[in-house]
Amino acid sequence: MRTLVLKIEYDGTGFLGWQLQPEGRTVQGVLEAAIQKILQAEIRATAAGRTDAGVHATGQVVHFRTDSDMVVDRLKKGLNGILPPDVRVLEAAQTTGDFHARFSAVGRRYVYRIIRRPSAVRRHFAWHVAFPLDVAAMRRACAPLSGRHDFTSFCQATSTADGAVCDVRVLDWIEVDDELRLLIEANRFLHHMVRTIVGTAVDIGRGRWPEGVMAEMLEAKDRRAAGANAPAHGLCLEAVRYPSEFGI
Repeated sequence: MRTLVLKIEYDGTGFLGWQLQPEGRTVQGVLEAAIQKILQAEIRATAAGRTDAGVHATGQVVHFRTDSDMVVDRLKKGLNGILPPDVRVLEAAQTTGDFHARFSAVGRRYVYRIIRRPSAVRRHFAWHVAFPLDVAAMRRACAPLSGRHDFTSFCQATSTADGAVCDVRVLDWIEVDDELRLLIEANRFLHHMVRTIVGTAVDIGRGRWPEGVMAEMLEAKDRRAAGANAPAHGLCLEAVRYPSEFGI
């Protein structure tokens, strides 16, 4: 059996997320159907992260195992020929048999986009926040989240079964023209973690809470202590990192 890896991008607007659902359109369902059509075999694809409904990806990584000897470039071309326009295979490769898209990953990078004005073009890819934001206060408020911490306060309760400790290596708010972007990279993320951080930071930026409250929320280890989730459509999985031996 060969282990094949795909790097894919997708517009999450028309999906109920990555993971298969009893009803409704999912990225996993669409991708598996295309792979099975090309290879004429039952395939189960595993992703580096299970993005929610409306969340996008420009660097999602997926693996599956197959006994097909099809050349990976031919597989990539064939998939892009039948996939819908909101999913695209960017790269295809073969790797070692013990590779796992989720468990072999050592880092993941997300970006969350906020726009200051209504946009016809970007309305599905960024959260329009109409009120003024104190970006400097948001930066200072989020600073305590960098490093290794228990993020129970910033995730859905059911996502802590495997523990809530994450190592946040990059966390920065940057301004690009009329966009405000949160760049965040960590070894792992919990369900709704980025969206909760963004929603809380926006409340701080508009003056609803003082800057120091973010550190208090982190210490509380209680989801009720933090703010509401930011909308899903502003979030995008940009990249997944792996040890060099996998060649991914």
